[in-house]
Amino acid sequence: MKHLAQTIKALSDPIRLRIVLLLQAEGELCVCDLMAVLKLPQSTVSRHLAYLKRSCWVDIRREGVWMHYTLSRESCDICRELLLLLKHHAGSLPEAVSDRSTLAAFLKDKPASCP
Repeated sequence: MKHLAQTIKALSDPIRLRIVLLLQAEGELCVCDLMAVLKLPQSTVSRHLAYLKRSCWVDIRREGVWMHYTLSRESCDICRELLLLLKHHAGSLPEAVSDRSTLAAFLKDKPASCP
């Protein structure tokens, strides 16, 4: 019961939900990508990502000083089913569409200082 509550609670925050939807759409993103879309400082984005990591939603890959995040490849059945629901129902929400558009624009002109 505790795992189920933590899994669902992780998505109850709008910022964490937006992060999960972006990762679902893009595959792998670094913190700078998420900062650009969410318009939040690195510390805030990292705090939300740490919460998602503790809740088994994301995996981390280090590249030099940068951390790259993906949705967990070993997520539980509940997470996989919730991701399917999110893809079907939340992917077309105006906020999700706007976030994907902002991300695409950022990635097109991504600064060289960010991997």
